[in-house]
Amino acid sequence: MARTRLIAAMILTYVGFAMLLNSVGTVILQSISSFGVTKPQASTLEGFKDITIALVSFATASYLARIGLRKALIGALLLAIAACLVMPMLGSFGAAQLHFAMVGAAFAVAKVAVYSMIGFVTAGPRQHASLTSLIEGMFMLGVLASYWVFSAFIDPTGLRWLNAYWVLAGIVALALALLLSSRVDEAPAGEEPAVPEAAPFRAMLRLAALPLVLVFVLCAFVFVVIEQGIGTWLPTFNNEVLHLPAQMSVQAASLFAACIALGRFGAGAVMARFDWYPVLNACLILLAALIILVLPLADGLSPRPIAGWGDAPVAAFLFPLIGFALAPIYPTIISVMLSAMPGRQHPPLMGLVVVFSALGGTTGSVITGQLFAHLDGRTAFTLMLVPTAILGIGLFLLRRQIAVKDTAS
Repeated sequence: MARTRLIAAMILTYVGFAMLLNSVGTVILQSISSFGVTKPQASTLEGFKDITIALVSFATASYLARIGLRKALIGALLLAIAACLVMPMLGSFGAAQLHFAMVGAAFAVAKVAVYSMIGFVTAGPRQHASLTSLIEGMFMLGVLASYWVFSAFIDPTGLRWLNAYWVLAGIVALALALLLSSRVDEAPAGEEPAVPEAAPFRAMLRLAALPLVLVFVLCAFVFVVIEQGIGTWLPTFNNEVLHLPAQMSVQAASLFAACIALGRFGAGAVMARFDWYPVLNACLILLAALIILVLPLADGLSPRPIAGWGDAPVAAFLFPLIGFALAPIYPTIISVMLSAMPGRQHPPLMGLVVVFSALGGTTGSVITGQLFAHLDGRTAFTLMLVPTAILGIGLFLLRRQIAVKDTAS
């Protein structure tokens, strides 16, 4: 029962943070109309979130094991609740900036804690991969839910949309209640007690210098470049290349998140039965095939009246299927890596993941945006074949490095 409550707390934690992190697009839109800020000013909210995630993760991940993962996660959830309360109570653009800085800091700690705790409630690499995929799938479900929660509160006038944060605070509070009612054994079975590091920060840097870890963070970085490059710019692609109306462009882009969510739920069952390497290679082949086969369908489209989904081009429905191909990759490579490393190294390792994921997300968004501006949307997405090929090489090197480590041990 305690194990079930802990898993539920971890899942609900991820759902809550997914909704909070994904709200940045809505808050940017509403800040322009509600607080009278310019678009460049509103765009700073993304930086308050991502830069804080990277900095806090890099600075604190090595110390979480000393604090205690459960205690660290409790602190992160309390900070997230406070961030939710800031928005409706202060109701200003400065409050929004503070809110995303607080959410970023809380998520940096929560992600490291949750991933490090998966090993406490699973037995074996395949069960680890299955639960990891489930948690990441629920994260994407939270992303989808965020659109619907905020849309229910948005009013053309006034600040009624800020009331959505009371709902989010309630979700995070429920996760906290479940965590407080759970007990966690933070001594991984079969391992020697960890000797406290005199300088945990330097220990994380030493960990980053290992060939296995270098290959792993490269894979995580490149994956996020692909996912965020496509996810961030898909609404623009739908609008400028497929000529969908703005509202339909956003709705069509949500299909991408839905496909990732469904794909991760399915991946949980698949990864429990099959070896990770051939599965992920099949995903990369499917990803490349969809890019090569679907994008030509966007050629030659011209602006025309689109009254409903029946008028939308077929590419609007097929391209989001890329989410199914992407879905298993990120949680699986993280699970594989954590399963290959001692439990005491999971917090600093996840700290590196969070840092490089944040950097990969920013890099993917910026590069794709530049390609959109200087070339065109179809070319920008076609060039995603380059990081896809790099990721394929990275997965090969990752498997080889894990085999070398297993042989050495």
